[in-house]
Amino acid sequence: MRIALFTYRGNMFCGGQGIYAAYLAKEWKKAGHDVHVFAGPPYPELEPGIPLHKIHNDNVFGLEHPDYFDPERPFSLLRPLSLWELGVSKMGVFPEMQTFGFRMMMRWKQFQEKYKFDVVFDNQTLSWGLLAIQAMGVPVISVIHHPLHIDREADYTIDPRLIKKIRRTLYFPLFMQERVAPRLSTIVTVSEASRTEIERYFGIPEKNIPVVYNGTDTDIFHPCEVQKDADLLFVGRTEDRKKGIGTMIEALSMLPEHITLKIVDGRIPEDGLVPRLIRKYDLHDRVKIVDRMLTREELVREYSTGRAAIVPSFFEGFGFPASEAMACGLPVIANAAGALPEVVGADGRTGRLVPARDAAAMAQAAREILLEPGKAEEMGRAARRRVENVFRWDDAAASLAEVFEDTLRATHRRSRAA
Repeated sequence: MRIALFTYRGNMFCGGQGIYAAYLAKEWKKAGHDVHVFAGPPYPELEPGIPLHKIHNDNVFGLEHPDYFDPERPFSLLRPLSLWELGVSKMGVFPEMQTFGFRMMMRWKQFQEKYKFDVVFDNQTLSWGLLAIQAMGVPVISVIHHPLHIDREADYTIDPRLIKKIRRTLYFPLFMQERVAPRLSTIVTVSEASRTEIERYFGIPEKNIPVVYNGTDTDIFHPCEVQKDADLLFVGRTEDRKKGIGTMIEALSMLPEHITLKIVDGRIPEDGLVPRLIRKYDLHDRVKIVDRMLTREELVREYSTGRAAIVPSFFEGFGFPASEAMACGLPVIANAAGALPEVVGADGRTGRLVPARDAAAMAQAAREILLEPGKAEEMGRAARRRVENVFRWDDAAASLAEVFEDTLRATHRRSRAA
C-alpha cells in the first residue's frame, strides 16, 4: 500500500506521538509498503528512504517573540493561517492541530496526483481538514492515543478556579475533535483503556475501534552496565497534571530516608510543580533532577541508573516510560489506571499496581520491591521478557496494515453500493 502518515509534530522528543510515527514508518517500509511522512515542526528523523514532507508553520506557540520571527522569511507571519495561529496562541489556544489539517487540505490534491496514496493515517490530529481530504476519495484512519478530555479534566482537578478552567477549555480543540473523529473512515487506539474512553467522549462504539498496542525498541532500550545512583526513577513531563507527580513525591516522603528518587525531565520550570513539592516535603537531599534534554542513548543509560521505575499517572493511553523502563530491566510501580495494567501486567511479576492517588500504597509497593534483596533484579528481568514478547513494533505495523486493508474493502463496498 501507499500510506500517507500525518503527524502535526514529528520529533521523537516532543512526545510519544513522534516515537509512534517514526517507528511505524520504519516498520511499514521494512514490510514493503510505500510510506510518506507529512509532519509539522519539530520534524522527525526518519529511516533512510522514507520521504519526509515538511508542513511548515512559524512555531508561534512553541517560541516567544522575537524567536518565531524568521528574517529569511520576513513575510511568513502575514499569511492568513500564520496570523491566525499568532492571534489565538496569545489567548492560550493551541492551534497546530487545526492549522496542520488546513495546510494539508490545501496541498492534498497536488500530493495525491503525484503519489496516489491508498490511505491516510492520521496521528491524532483530528482536524477539520481531514474531512475534506477524505471527501476527495482517500479513506482517513486516525489513531487516538487517548482523548484530550482526560488532560483537561486532570488540569481542572489541580486548579479548579474558573479562570483556569476557561483557559484549559480554550487550549484543547475538543469541539473539533468530537465532530471529526466519528466521521472518519476508521478510528484505532493503543489500549483497551483508551478504547473505553473514546466511546465515552466521542460516542464511537467500542466494537468499532480496533486496539493495536504500541511497540518498544528492545534493541535500543536495554539494560546497561552503569552505576545505580537512584532507587526510584521517573521519566516524563512533570508539569503534565495527569502524571501524578504529587502522589509520587508524597510517597517518597513516607519511605526510609536512604531511598532516593531521580526525575528525568528536561522542561522543569524554576517554580514548577517539582520544586514546590520538594520544598513542601523537605526532600532536597533525596531527589536528583536531570533537567536537560537527553539524546536517546543518554536516556537509555538514565533508565539503567535506577533500581525501579515509578509511573504515578492518573491515566495513560499506553505509557512509553513504563514499557521503556521495563525493556531496560526495571520493575515498574504504577497506578492501576488507564492502560498501565495492560503494559505492566496484573500478575505482579514485573511490578506493582496501586490505587490511583494513594501515596501510602505507592510507598508500600516501593518497600516490597526495593527492600527485599534481589527482588528488583528478578522482577526487572521478567519485565524485559514481557516487553520482548508483547510490545513489538513489527506486530503493531502489521496489525495496522490489516486495519487499512479492512477499511479499503469497506470503502470499495460502499462505493459499489452507491
